Amino acid sequence: MKPASPDPRQPLLAAADAAPSLRAVRIGLRSRFIVWLMRRFLRPWLGWVVRGSTVRIARVQLWLARQTCHDTSGLPLDYTVVGRVPGHVFGHLTETHKTAILYLHGGAFLMPAVPRAHVWMLGRWCRDLDAVGFMPDYRLAPGARFPAALDDCERAYRALLDLGFDPRRIVLAGESAGGNLALGVLQRIRKAGLPMPCCAVPISPATELGRIHAPPSRAVKMHADPLLPIAALARVDELYAGDWDASDPELSPLYADCTGFPPLYLLASDNEVLLDDTVLLARRARAAGVPVKLDIWPVLPHAFPLFESVFPEVRQARKDIVAFIREHLPAP
Repeated sequence: MKPASPDPRQPLLAAADAAPSLRAVRIGLRSRFIVWLMRRFLRPWLGWVVRGSTVRIARVQLWLARQTCHDTSGLPLDYTVVGRVPGHVFGHLTETHKTAILYLHGGAFLMPAVPRAHVWMLGRWCRDLDAVGFMPDYRLAPGARFPAALDDCERAYRALLDLGFDPRRIVLAGESAGGNLALGVLQRIRKAGLPMPCCAVPISPATELGRIHAPPSRAVKMHADPLLPIAALARVDELYAGDWDASDPELSPLYADCTGFPPLYLLASDNEVLLDDTVLLARRARAAGVPVKLDIWPVLPHAFPLFESVFPEVRQARKDIVAFIREHLPAP
């Protein structure tokens, strides 16, 4: 009997050459209820913000930025300028013998880092790895369009090198838009002939900015995704990319040549519209000879490692990320 052809409308999760590791994690009833609440209330609110005027977006940017991180994991936290880029700094950047985590926050290229989520999470990573951290406050759309944010993130990496950090002890990570920027920075590093970081951790990266309807999971998961209003995100491309050619791999890393990239650890949820953005990128990186670990988690929302304070199951994701980073750091 001839096997049935795969349905092109289905997500690519089962693609053999992507070799995804399906995390056998039990998601409790409380977490499932919170996911339902996010789908019911948070996703519509995000759509309202993205569709809004420049003034509305600016007000939300200010509201998010003024949130306070009440737990820095016992580490000193500062907001300062590193090189030519301002941002949040965990620890002391004079301790160049330590591991440095360069974390690029998400937020649809429109929103700043949220201290209660991004800073809180980075503090735990730094504590677990005895590392220092730098989260660049890169320029945001609509005030600054592509490639301004990517330029700032590249400058941040160069600043860590200039400070004396060993690239073998620099970790590059980011979620959503930050995952997109992390993959763009890797291309910039290679183009400039700079040394690569020891590894990179793109979480739920947006890898295709030219098509709102594809890859397939964007249409298949549009009603299931608890967080991202995929139709509204068409305006993000307009505000961030403008008339820039979206097939540019620095804008849409899905089309990048991944040759020479460091080991990648990609994470996504099977419940999000950007699932296939992640799976396809993992497939292309693996084909280019890059060591790739790909974990797909059930039920949880887009960029779920940000929400450990909400979902207790996410502690395991943090442990997985820390273990991956330790595996690729040089011996003391």
